[in-house]
Formats: sequence, C-alpha cells, structure tokens
Amino acid sequence: MWRQLLEEGRSAINDHWPRCLLIPVAVGLGGALLCWKLHGQKTKSIELGEGWWGPGEKPHSHGEDTRVRPFVIEASEADIEDLHARLDDTRFFLPLEDSRFHYGFNSTHLKKVISYWRNAYDWKKQVKILNKYPHFKTTIEGLDIHFIHVKPSHLTPGQKVYPILMVHGWPGSFYEFYHIIPLLTDPGNHDLDPNIAFEVICPSIPGYGFSGASSKKGFNAFAAARIFYKLMLRLGFHDFYLQGGDWGSRITCILSQMRPESVKGLHLNFVLLPTGRLGRLKSLLLGRYAPWLVGLTREDVRRIYPYMEKNVFAILRETGYLHIQATKPDTIGSALNDSPAGLAAYILEKFSTWTDSSFREEEDGGLNRKFSLDDLLTNVMIYWVTGSIASSMRFYKEGFTRNYNHTPDTKVGVSVPAGIAAFPCEMVHAPRVWARQKFHNIISYTYLPRGGHFAAFEEPELLARDIQNFVSKVEKK
Repeated sequence: MWRQLLEEGRSAINDHWPRCLLIPVAVGLGGALLCWKLHGQKTKSIELGEGWWGPGEKPHSHGEDTRVRPFVIEASEADIEDLHARLDDTRFFLPLEDSRFHYGFNSTHLKKVISYWRNAYDWKKQVKILNKYPHFKTTIEGLDIHFIHVKPSHLTPGQKVYPILMVHGWPGSFYEFYHIIPLLTDPGNHDLDPNIAFEVICPSIPGYGFSGASSKKGFNAFAAARIFYKLMLRLGFHDFYLQGGDWGSRITCILSQMRPESVKGLHLNFVLLPTGRLGRLKSLLLGRYAPWLVGLTREDVRRIYPYMEKNVFAILRETGYLHIQATKPDTIGSALNDSPAGLAAYILEKFSTWTDSSFREEEDGGLNRKFSLDDLLTNVMIYWVTGSIASSMRFYKEGFTRNYNHTPDTKVGVSVPAGIAAFPCEMVHAPRVWARQKFHNIISYTYLPRGGHFAAFEEPELLARDIQNFVSKVEKK
C-alpha cells in the first residue's frame, strides 16, 4: 500500500510541482513512512492462540469450569513412608578423592544430605510453611493450574496496590518466592518503600509441582504464557506487572508480546537473547579492547570476558542437562522419578553451580552459603510428591525446537516498559546495549552486587528493592 502511494505521489510531483519542492516533499513522505513503520513495530504483538492440553478431545457439551478453588497441600503418611524406604535403600557409589563438585554432585556430601533428609527433615513441618500462603487451583485449557495468591495485610487509606505475576523456572518452583513475598506485600515492615506494595500471584508452570501436566505434545512457553494471561483475567486483573527468571523470563516476555496493552511493566532477572546476531559478535570482538565503541560498560567487560576466556568449556559443562532434556527427557525422567537420592543430586547440583560457578571448588558445593537444607529439600519434595520431574523436563523438549531462533517471539520486540536486574553470578550476562535489541523500552537496568541464577531464593531483598525501583519509575512516567 505504502509503495503504491509513494509511486503515485512521485508521479504527481513530476507532472505538476516545481522541482525545488521535490526534496522537502520527499523528506516529508519519508518521515511519514518512518513514523508509520516505528508505530507498527511498537504495536506488533504475538497471536494469543488457543489450546487444549487435557486428555482426549476438548469437550463441546459444556464450557470450561472457571471456578477458582481453594487448595491445601497435604503430607500423607504413605508418601513419607515410601520416601523413607527408598532413602534407606539408596545405593551409593565409590567417591573420588578431591573431586569436590567438578564431577557433579559430590557423592560423599550426598550421603550427608540423604542422612539429613531421612532422619532430620520434617516434611509435615514444611507443609505447614507451604500452606501459610493461600493456595488455589483453577482449570484452564484442560489443565488444573495451581497458584498462590497473596494480598497485602497492612495498607494505609488510599494506598495503591500493584498486581504482579511472578513465574519460576527449572528446577525451581513457586517456593522460590516464599522469602520475597513478604517484602513485596508488606514492604513497610521490611525496611522497603511502604508506598509500593504488591498483590502477588505465583503460579506453578503446567507440568511442574501441583499444576497438571499436559497430556499432549507441544506444550511450550507460548501455551504457558497464554494460560497465565487467562489466569490473570480470571482473577479480575486486566493490567498488571510481570516478573520472571529462567523459564519464567521467557514466559513473561512472551505474555508481554501477546498482550502488551495488559502488561504495565516487565521485570526480569534473567535475559536470554537469540543467538547468531552479527552485531553482538562485533560487540564481543571490539568490546574487550574498546568497549566504549560498542556501548559496553566496564562492568559488562568484567562480567563477560573472564567467563569467555577462562571457561569456554564451562558452556558445555553447564549445559549437559539441557541437551538431555531437550532431546530425551523421559529417559532420565524415569530414573529421577524412581529415586529420591538421584532426584536430589540432579536438582541440588544446579543450586550449587548456578548460584556461583566457583562453588564447584567446595566439598559441599557451597549449598549452605545461600540456602538452608530445609529450603532446598522442600523444593525437591515438591517435585517428588507430585511425580513431576519428567513433565517439567519436557518443557525443554517442546521449547528448544529446530527453529528456536526463528520463533514468533524473536521476530517481535518487547515494547512494554522493562526492568532488568543483572546479578553478577548469573550464567549469562546481557549488557544493556544487547538487551535493547529486544527490549525497546528499558526503564531500569541494575548491576546487582551479588547473587546468581535463583535471585528470589538467594537475594530476596536485593530483588525486591529492584522491583520496587522499576515500578516506581514506570508509575512516574
């Protein structure tokens, strides 16, 4: 259409207008076209789509049950007895001397973890902690979706509350947010800005924990984003904030691209950008010696290059799980679903090296530096009692397809206000200049002083302050 209009305009100019007007007219038409293109980019969105992930065909006789049902986690004696029996029968292999965590989870330390799990860990006590926040389930696209919904308990008259959807990743769970929720819902009692309080909704990704798993192939981040959008609508929220890391980052990004008019702001503590971009390669080549030429800061250089130059092998070392889960998740899933010791080793190893890669040098993987063993085992128990480890890993199989770099979300930028919290021990670092290629409206970009991949679990106060700072800037615009 625009090409036709330009051709007609050029013909009219040549026939009837003085040639001295050609330049300003051309500039005006070019400017109009540029504005139209930019406007089109800002309003572009991903199609919402539709799906059915329950067993069999989607029923046509009646509509979906839209009730939001209270849910309580239970600690059954049968689950505890079965767990203890399996832990008692754990077969340990010969440990290597001085292997620390370079070969994976140190088998000598694993014995200590299993002993604590069997003899000291109190699942019933932890279930009471899990149930301290209100839990619910609702059925969307044939799946029972589990979530916690926490409202502020102390508000001043007329104080505004901001709804925020927070999405976890793998191998985490909704439990990752238990330490940050009180900081967000009751900030005044935790030395945070009392005027920025949140109503927090934390769902379990379908196939994780207490959310139902898809019965069909193809359930991916796009389907999860759509389901979570429907969840927010069902709860009465038509505009809201989003926060995510790991898979939660991709899911919330996609949701913001599907329905930008509903997302007031998107806050991330993990940014994954499409690979194979020439501009980024040029930035890497020049940035080591002249970072200012390519928009990198000194902090970007400090975070990017030591990893690249000294730990190239680390990319392979830390992504073995991804290759397995993106190809044959059910094979390893069979083993982990049957052995609690194997499940703990597989999951907790990630909480070691993803928190800080230097923890590979520790005999205990540095696990106790940032987490309590009770917290770590509670996250493992959520996978164990629900038998959800295999279905959670299938998310990689469905997410990493042959055309991963050409999926709809890679073709549409993120136009909503974005805030990025860059933690220094995160596995990948995305400088602001790179992030701008995808996020067109970055409101805040913060270099945090400490913390790694599981930000809400490790450094809840740092993350809460950054979320508050981001929302404050968005609300003032």
